Amino acid sequence: MEHMSRPNVQTGARIFLKIHSEKPRGLSTWFLADDIIKSRKPLTLFPTLKRLSYSETLEQGQMSLRDKKIVVTGGSRGLGLGLVETLVEQGASVTVVARGAEALQAVGARLGVATIAADVTDEDAAYRILGEVRPDILVLNAGATPRMGRLDQLKWEDFSIAWETDVKAGLYWLQAALNLPLGPGSRVLVGSSGAAVTGSQMSGGYGGAKRMLWFMAKYANGVAQEKGLGIRFQAIVPRQMILDTGIGDAAAGAYAGSMGITPQQFVTRFGAPMPPRAFGDRVVSLLEEPQYAEGVIFGLSGDAGVTIMEGAGP
Repeated sequence: MEHMSRPNVQTGARIFLKIHSEKPRGLSTWFLADDIIKSRKPLTLFPTLKRLSYSETLEQGQMSLRDKKIVVTGGSRGLGLGLVETLVEQGASVTVVARGAEALQAVGARLGVATIAADVTDEDAAYRILGEVRPDILVLNAGATPRMGRLDQLKWEDFSIAWETDVKAGLYWLQAALNLPLGPGSRVLVGSSGAAVTGSQMSGGYGGAKRMLWFMAKYANGVAQEKGLGIRFQAIVPRQMILDTGIGDAAAGAYAGSMGITPQQFVTRFGAPMPPRAFGDRVVSLLEEPQYAEGVIFGLSGDAGVTIMEGAGP
């Protein structure tokens, strides 16, 4: 609606109407009442304000996560729980998906989040949950703790645990996000690992599985662009082992044991610690700060915070 200067209204003259437009800061416009009638266009005195999509919010510099619908898989413990706690502090509407009903109940009661008990490797569950919640943001954090051991000690069932859980779940949830699909402007964060960069000789196929998830995030971006979906897929890569988490305790314990030191001594090589809440802070920064909106692969660490490992593009 074009802004016009306020006319000089005289007593007994034509009637003027003040129309409040949808322009920023409530700019108002004055029109001749009979001109509006002659135009035969519908007049909305109180227009409904448009709810901005997540991407539009970022473009306008309003990066708040308040009231954004966010689904976090594996959010009942470890890094996922640290992220959920941080998101709740930001005012987000969080839904936690995990397998353990008891842990979910405790998280729901303490944080007031919605909870859904489900196996993340269940394809139907992925479609059902995303279809019902319709999140602005999806965080694929759930994963299995691998069996620790040297290459010559592991059976295939042990070696492939991360492939059967992390990669399988990633495939189904990424497919659901692309095929439902999620709304334009949605973001999907895929949990990877520093093992995807350096390998992890004591955890079987874990490093390769986490690298596959990295690739899958890039593949998903290509599909989303091809379909014109406006969904952004990004991988997050914790660059250090984190104690008081399932995988962190198992891995640090295995490596420390082989070196004859304690897990606490072993993790000092990574620099400043990044406990679950600090991990959550870094993910929130990634989601809120516009310079991270278009990157693809992000490293997270206690020392460096958030770093872009691979830039924009599929």
